[in-house]
Amino acid sequence: MAATLPRPAHPAKTNNLPSRRVLLAAPRGFCAGVDRAIKIVELALEKYGAPVYVRHEIVHNKFVVDTLRSKGAIFVESLDEIPKTTQPVIFSAHGVAKSVPKAAKHRNLFILDATCPLVFKVHFEAVRHYEQGYEILLIGHAGHPEVIGTMGQLPKNAVHLIETEKDASTYNPKNPSKLAYVTQTTLSVDDTAAIVKALIKRFPDITGPKKEDICYATTNRQAAVKAIASSVDLMIVVGAPNSSNSLRLVEVAQRTGCPKAILLQRAVDIPWDMVKAANNIGITAGASAPEILVDEVLEALSKRYNTQVETVSTAEENVAFNIPAELRKITEKCEP
Repeated sequence: MAATLPRPAHPAKTNNLPSRRVLLAAPRGFCAGVDRAIKIVELALEKYGAPVYVRHEIVHNKFVVDTLRSKGAIFVESLDEIPKTTQPVIFSAHGVAKSVPKAAKHRNLFILDATCPLVFKVHFEAVRHYEQGYEILLIGHAGHPEVIGTMGQLPKNAVHLIETEKDASTYNPKNPSKLAYVTQTTLSVDDTAAIVKALIKRFPDITGPKKEDICYATTNRQAAVKAIASSVDLMIVVGAPNSSNSLRLVEVAQRTGCPKAILLQRAVDIPWDMVKAANNIGITAGASAPEILVDEVLEALSKRYNTQVETVSTAEENVAFNIPAELRKITEKCEP
């Protein structure tokens, strides 16, 4: 559904504050995978009590991580940091290499897996292609937890990382007729399309996913930013600096009409000199950023300006993912 941008409005001032028009992109913020992951940690704390161990940040957002930590979650980067325990150990939404649950099983740890189902889909595709004798290419960013987890589904050197069009144009497969690709779920839609196009041009027989791997939420949030970018002087993306999907939103805004696009974690980070020079401000949030942080930014703006906030919606989202069976009885009790 294409967005219909509202006409610029200039509301009458009710005080001496200057006016600012704010276009609020929708969809924005939490996706179904993030919502599910956070819920798993919260329900685990409710059912089993503290501490609950979480391998890596459950999602890439400091506010979320700090909030869960205050409730009793302990975040670690390695299973080696976890003492002998019967308490739950939760894998983050980004997914893990096969060696991680194997090591957890060896230690008899109680695992709750919060890997996003759409990441699981990429894992399944990679394994299926490998078992069919294909050479696997993974389009993604080196070092990202999701990429590490996906590459870790297969033996060492079985997956080859493609980060750029240049990588796609220079990679030499063993057998061009037995080549398949998968992608990280949080990439730039346009960048990924260009890389895939370059691969198909060189290898017409390359096999791709039946349905694209970039998740619906990443696609929708980028489309929403594109819809307002050319109508604003400043785009604020609420998200974390280690959040891939949030960083991509900044890039999308810069490429589609708003060179002044910035990423910030909290309202305290707002660069007021940039706001002063912007009559029209766009606001969105990465898929791991809670709506409360968007509200915080809006409240900070309203204290300095007469703000007219207009929501520009480009899609409706009603996706939800099931939580692990061990935690479902809690949610059933909570339902009216």
